[in-house]
Amino acid sequence: MSRTPDGTPFSDLVAYTRLPRTGGLALSPDGTRLVTAVSQLDERGGGSTTALWEVDPTGRRPARRLTRGAEGESSPAFTPSGDLLFTSARPDPAAAEDDGDDAPAALWCLPAAGGEARKVAVRPGGVAGVVVAREAGTVLLGSPTLPSATDAADDARLRKLRKDTRTTGVLHDALPVRNWDHDLGPDRHRLLVAASGDGVDVGAVLSGTGGRSGSGDDRLELRDLTGHVGAALPDDPAWTITADGSTVVTEWHVPEARGDSRTSLVAVDVATGERRTLLDDVSHDHTAPVAAPTGGRVAVLRWRRATPSHSMDVDVVVVDAATGESLVLAAGWDRWPASLTWTPDGTALLVTADDGGRCPVFRLAVDGSSADGAERLTADDGAYSDVVASPDGQWVYALRAAVDAPPTPVRIPAAGGEPEVLPAPAHALGAWDATGPQLPGTLTEVTATAEDGTPVRAWLALPHGAGPDSPAPLLLWIHGGPLSSWNAWSWRWNPWLAAARGYAVLLPDPALSTGYGLDFIERGLGRWGAEPYTDLMTITDAAVARDDVDAERTAAMGGSFGGYMANWVAGHTDRFRAIVTHASLWALDQFSGTTDFPAEWAREMTAEMVRHNSPHDHADAITTPVLVIHGDDDDRVPVGEALRLWYDLLSRSTEPDGRSPHRFLLFPDEGHWVLGAGNARLWYATVFAFLDQHVLGRPWTAPEELG
Repeated sequence: MSRTPDGTPFSDLVAYTRLPRTGGLALSPDGTRLVTAVSQLDERGGGSTTALWEVDPTGRRPARRLTRGAEGESSPAFTPSGDLLFTSARPDPAAAEDDGDDAPAALWCLPAAGGEARKVAVRPGGVAGVVVAREAGTVLLGSPTLPSATDAADDARLRKLRKDTRTTGVLHDALPVRNWDHDLGPDRHRLLVAASGDGVDVGAVLSGTGGRSGSGDDRLELRDLTGHVGAALPDDPAWTITADGSTVVTEWHVPEARGDSRTSLVAVDVATGERRTLLDDVSHDHTAPVAAPTGGRVAVLRWRRATPSHSMDVDVVVVDAATGESLVLAAGWDRWPASLTWTPDGTALLVTADDGGRCPVFRLAVDGSSADGAERLTADDGAYSDVVASPDGQWVYALRAAVDAPPTPVRIPAAGGEPEVLPAPAHALGAWDATGPQLPGTLTEVTATAEDGTPVRAWLALPHGAGPDSPAPLLLWIHGGPLSSWNAWSWRWNPWLAAARGYAVLLPDPALSTGYGLDFIERGLGRWGAEPYTDLMTITDAAVARDDVDAERTAAMGGSFGGYMANWVAGHTDRFRAIVTHASLWALDQFSGTTDFPAEWAREMTAEMVRHNSPHDHADAITTPVLVIHGDDDDRVPVGEALRLWYDLLSRSTEPDGRSPHRFLLFPDEGHWVLGAGNARLWYATVFAFLDQHVLGRPWTAPEELG
């Protein structure tokens, strides 16, 4: 028995893509203002714009919108005096000439005293990674700058030269040359600071009360702290500044032999630009530094680099930016810290980490007393992110999500306890109330025991009405990563869209998944086609044994590594009626040399691993209809994987006219993810049409947007 879509927003793809999406949190120094960013579909329906909203930390007042720029605003950060900084490419109403559609992101300030936002810093290549020293108010940011540029004016001249001569070439001398969905270079990040010690009162400039001695200029003077350092500074900015504004601590990429590189931690003196290496180890990468609220300590994530014999691992290190003395925290904790936030008194870190299909908040003492683990503060099914602590130490604010709940601002007692949902922008917009959006089904868990005796679990989203008299067809959705977990809301792979159409969706965490300990990950190390595959089949067996799931009508799908697994499933079983594979790895020997970070994969992908785990070697065994989906601008899994997969599928066709049950959906202007609103709707519509044909036996009906 088939079901028609229900009346929730998940039954209408247009209504779904228009739901507001919340990301990021910034708390004012006095703890009275909580700011988040909310993205929504723009009026033209093709993309989205992001606006800043203020949330009442006490939970009494409704959320209110702060910005309304047509180009959107993001990356909120407070100064010590409460002024709100953000980045935006919006036009400057005070400027004599409009920067046009190609305007880079500039730094803007919304004064605490009120009034209109003002552009306070601009660079030809834009700005990113804005951080403010908690006590001194020094502003630190990065700006992509052309290598030979001597200053901002020279950078603008060189950019105009490239534009006027229609020059697009980039000369590289090292890896990487791409990242995810964009090319790198020719510009590279430089670190810039605006400090009151440079003859300007930064606070006065930002508040609009003057600033630079005798000039009346209302723009910050940005001083180049690093100059051109090649690819040393990250493409995705990750740096911090000590509370007194004296020292910047940043990730620093160090080139190695064989096209590889490692990430060290470097301290930069703000006054002189002198650089010192704080942490550097050929066996580890150091990422995501966060400065303590007082003093010169910095917390950082330390990643053990993977080899063919052991997985990567993650722990927390606290280092003194002045002396370089460091301490590894909770070395015996068998979970991977994902984010770090200092408590106001500097005695502990608030840490998030995947844990059994959830992502709780933990407290980790920084004196080394938490050697074996961290204290869990949240006991619910939530996945928490963007954690900030109130200055009085009473509350922890965060965005809480779950498989059945989109991210929303909450506050948690600092001692631990139930989260309290704060009046969110989604409530003010009428999208949903404090209970969250109306879902077309319910969420439960499925457990099983793997062949080697290891417990395996999954979330199962069941549509309303599924039961013994009307079992739901099953979709096995395999997560990417592979070092990941189904524990949070996903806008891109949302199971509730399928549930609204009558499908049950199984979200398993097989071997290689995070949140179950290092041994669970290493079960699948170099064995992608072994334990990860058998775990998936075991948990699928447990799901179809339920009387509310139809064991005869099943499909499997996945993206990225999940797409790899979907390809592997297609070549090793015919139990599913359809396979959907998105941005998938097909020929590992080809992929490992063409992805954006080939050296990283080369550490794990030995010739033996490739020989025993490449899906393309099993193309002859594929009898299940496959829908291949890929973005032409994907640099993480290049489109060549899909092109080769598509040829390998069609070259096995035995029909005289070349007909086949397979389909290939190519997005010429998308990368690893399908981000455009119209393209996202087309993605889902095509997937559901393909599944309905092969799983439910309905006639193939292509979405109208395909023409």
